[in-house]
Amino acid sequence: MTRATQTPVEAVAFEPAFIAGVKEIFERKIAFNAVLGLRITEITADRVRARIDMRPELVGHFAYNRIHGGVISAGLDAMGGLAVMAAIGARHMDEPPEQRLHRFAKLGTIDLRIDYLRPGIGEAFILEAEVLRLGSRVASTRMAFLALDGKLLATGAGAYIVS
Repeated sequence: MTRATQTPVEAVAFEPAFIAGVKEIFERKIAFNAVLGLRITEITADRVRARIDMRPELVGHFAYNRIHGGVISAGLDAMGGLAVMAAIGARHMDEPPEQRLHRFAKLGTIDLRIDYLRPGIGEAFILEAEVLRLGSRVASTRMAFLALDGKLLATGAGAYIVS
């Protein structure tokens, strides 16, 4: 993804404890993400990436083995939230990792738009997201759902409540 705006936070290096905590919340404690099979592959202050491996439970069109649009939508929504988690974590680097992880309790989606561009056919998919603006109450994000070869299959834009 190319950034149209400047990143809302400075580049920081997250501690292993923070990254492990975010993965625990995102991949395990948010049960629906576990059902989708979302796995974080990269987490930085200004960009997050994850992967979903295709499984029979995710098929939306049986004749073409195409991933269900709801999986795409839910995955992009989750990625927008993950990007906000990373940006919040980076904004509060003066706090210990445990304290920053508790800041996500009030995070929730308030608006979501998904544009489906191409059929989702493949063995696995890459999802990425970035925060366009992190305010004191609302964050705006941009997300992408990609084939393994980098072809853009869907895009998303979301707004999340952060306070």
